[in-house]
Amino acid sequence: MTDMIRAKNLSKNYGKFKALDNINLTIGKGKIVGSIGPNGAGKTTLLKAMLGLTSYDGELEVMAINPFKERAKLMEDICFIADVAVLPDWIKVNEVLDFVEQTHPKFSRAKAEAFLKKTKLGVKQKVKSMSKGMVVQLHLSLVMSIEAKLLVLDEPTLGLDIIYRKEFYDNLLNDYFDHERTIIITTHQVEEVEHILTDLLFIKDGRIVLDASMDDLTSEYFEVMVSNENYDDAMSFKPLQSRKVFGKHVMLFKHHNRGELEAIGEVQRPGVADLFVAMLKEEEPS
Repeated sequence: MTDMIRAKNLSKNYGKFKALDNINLTIGKGKIVGSIGPNGAGKTTLLKAMLGLTSYDGELEVMAINPFKERAKLMEDICFIADVAVLPDWIKVNEVLDFVEQTHPKFSRAKAEAFLKKTKLGVKQKVKSMSKGMVVQLHLSLVMSIEAKLLVLDEPTLGLDIIYRKEFYDNLLNDYFDHERTIIITTHQVEEVEHILTDLLFIKDGRIVLDASMDDLTSEYFEVMVSNENYDDAMSFKPLQSRKVFGKHVMLFKHHNRGELEAIGEVQRPGVADLFVAMLKEEEPS
């Protein structure tokens, strides 16, 4: 099996509101996919469908399983971390390990204990005494100790300071990810994850407006720093977006010859956040 997720005409309506609007999508094995979109775009609804937490119209398979009809089977190979702490305040670290060990057949307690030794968490420590960063460390230690094929992260570092956020993604890459597993991340902190992504999804109004690999973006999109004297020449290439920074014009171009663009300014790959803003504006009706 090379496809972890396959969706065809996937839709979800809440009354007259279309949370998902005929989505067609394929996500392969060994990918780290960033799912980016404004609030209310459909990101969380798409994750819920993949996790079997909501019904839907159309077709959806996750590891060749119908997630809504066979959720128990699906959960054997999926882990999920959300931005909210779901552990009760009274529970201790060792009790969490006991529970997961008894309920998940693919959990390795030895691995979890090894990960926890790298933190300041004590086995007798209760969740109510932990900072949010510590709770995330506990979740991550549990997740990385389960032999799951798919990891879904929904704003996993929201509210954490920069040290915890960097540590989270470093641990994820170094101790969890391999080319047999797939990770899906939804986040508003795009700049922090773009260096680890293999693929990007931009979602707006329940539709996918971009589905591309990071390699494709490097070859298709260019950001050019243009001086005032080259402004008119640059505008003749019809940039997707133009903004002024420190007296120069930063322009975004698609499907242009790199050599021609280098003649009018300094060329580099655009940041994901800038590309996202430009594409959403491009999608808006004029």
